[in-house]
Amino acid sequence: MPQPLPMAQGRRRFAAVIVLYTFAVQFNSLLISCDHAALLQPPRPGRPPPMLLPLFRSPSNSSKKFKKLNIKHRRHLQGSEEHRPNARMRLYDDLLANGYYTTRLLIGTPPQEFALIVDSGSTVTYVPCDSCEHCGNHQDPKFQRELSSSYKPLKCNPDCSCDSDRDQCTYERQYAEMSSSSGVLGQDVISFGNQSDLTPQPAVFGCENTETGDLYSQHADGIMGLGRGDLSIVDQLVDKGVISNSFSLCYGGMDVGGGAMVLGEITSPADMVFSNSDSGRSPYYNIELKTIQVAGKPLPVDSKVFDRKYGTVMDSGTTYAYLPEEAFVEFKTAIMNELEDLQRINGPDPNYNDICFSGAGSDISELSRTFPAIDLVFGNNQMLSLSPENYLFRHTKVHGAYCLGIFQNGRDPTTLLGGIIVRNTLVVYDREHAKVGFWKTNCSELWERLHINDAPAVPSGPPGEAPTAEVPPATAPGGPPSYDLPREAQIGVILFDIYLSMKDSDLKPRMSELSGLLAQELGVNSSQVHLMNLTSHENGSLVTWAIFPERSSDHFSKSSAERIIARLAEHQAQLPESFGNYRLVQWNVQRPPNR
Repeated sequence: MPQPLPMAQGRRRFAAVIVLYTFAVQFNSLLISCDHAALLQPPRPGRPPPMLLPLFRSPSNSSKKFKKLNIKHRRHLQGSEEHRPNARMRLYDDLLANGYYTTRLLIGTPPQEFALIVDSGSTVTYVPCDSCEHCGNHQDPKFQRELSSSYKPLKCNPDCSCDSDRDQCTYERQYAEMSSSSGVLGQDVISFGNQSDLTPQPAVFGCENTETGDLYSQHADGIMGLGRGDLSIVDQLVDKGVISNSFSLCYGGMDVGGGAMVLGEITSPADMVFSNSDSGRSPYYNIELKTIQVAGKPLPVDSKVFDRKYGTVMDSGTTYAYLPEEAFVEFKTAIMNELEDLQRINGPDPNYNDICFSGAGSDISELSRTFPAIDLVFGNNQMLSLSPENYLFRHTKVHGAYCLGIFQNGRDPTTLLGGIIVRNTLVVYDREHAKVGFWKTNCSELWERLHINDAPAVPSGPPGEAPTAEVPPATAPGGPPSYDLPREAQIGVILFDIYLSMKDSDLKPRMSELSGLLAQELGVNSSQVHLMNLTSHENGSLVTWAIFPERSSDHFSKSSAERIIARLAEHQAQLPESFGNYRLVQWNVQRPPNR
């Protein structure tokens, strides 16, 4: 049994999930049809094309940092989800504000949308279940099994752990920072929300019944597991023949944001550098790190220091980087020697002994004049050069000050490289050829280059009567700047349905308050917001609203309509917790009435 991935002490780590299950599933083959830019074309004939997943930032009002999850049982990756390519869905860099990136995943028929943490160190995808007795107040409502006509519980069998009634397969996860999660395994159709010719595909995922600790308090709904294991998204897609045995992540830079995730093989850029990755050594994505150079000088440590225990592990769910004690001491000394002209100051949080410096200035593009280059030298003598944004984070209380984002990994000898190391770097996890590739690029622009300018689409959520309109209704878009709005016709009214996890009996007395809040969050006058319909569901309410132009005009500009829709679709509109969670189900527009 593999040991849990070591967890550094402190606030910045995803703890590796301990997943207690034994399970093997077989699925039907998947077919996918995508039309992407050259980078996304299969490098060889016969290879299935890749799928694109946008990464979203977590809302800024979330202050919880989810720490890295320690998985005990991990096997080969397995994941099955359909993706709709070409959707304009942006990644917003929230790596250091929240400690993670999220992507939007849709589960069920009709689809229910969830914000999931992208984690290459986890092997299970899970969301809170409607039966959850102790789940936090997350970004989206819980998964409503009775609203999905395609949901099937995974029945107890000899290959899985079962509940006390020997009825359903179960799983349990425990976390190094004392968080935990448990629930049942189910199967449903899953899609990634982007436009695609591929129909939704069945996949096994976790439906949580209990969560504690950081899992309970985090804003994100759950985790999307990309690690090696039978239940991971990647393995399920690979086993079905939908994608090649590879995936890629590209995280945006400091203060910039943007990015993308690609499931499937991509053509590697000519100047991409690679490191071998020994898949047989552990369930984690490791690389062969030989040495670290600071300002061109290698640290005076034996190369074996980076090869102890699990070796050097790449983990997208970890925020920062962690070195074994021996390597960190030498790294800290080398950095301090290079920064003698800067003033050493206390960190932003008195609970942590951060190493911070002031006097560097606020212009990120100028940081390389002050801070030294750091090089990761691999076993094949290829080298990845890190810019200051790959090992620094901004001091939140002192303007123009920065802190080291590389820490000592307690007394654990494992080297752990988190998301900060690969900002503005395309990382290719080439599982088929047992290697990991790195290519420095602008990840914010990479998503634009990988995309075709088609209108985004996200399938609808809970069922309800959609208002009719002269313009065909569109499902909720996933991100700016393009929405399926009429190009020439004027927009006279915006209609949308939102699902609230609040019973209608509790909601009705507060409709006037809710109307005013929506007006404020959408940037319109309260007189423009009109309640059209309120219907009850077992676990919440479906509300239809209409937004009319100001009295001085009979129509919206296209940019104003896109802004209103974007604030709803991207969860930029924030409602008080007393209203529960909301989900944009669908929207459409009408032309102004004829005069």
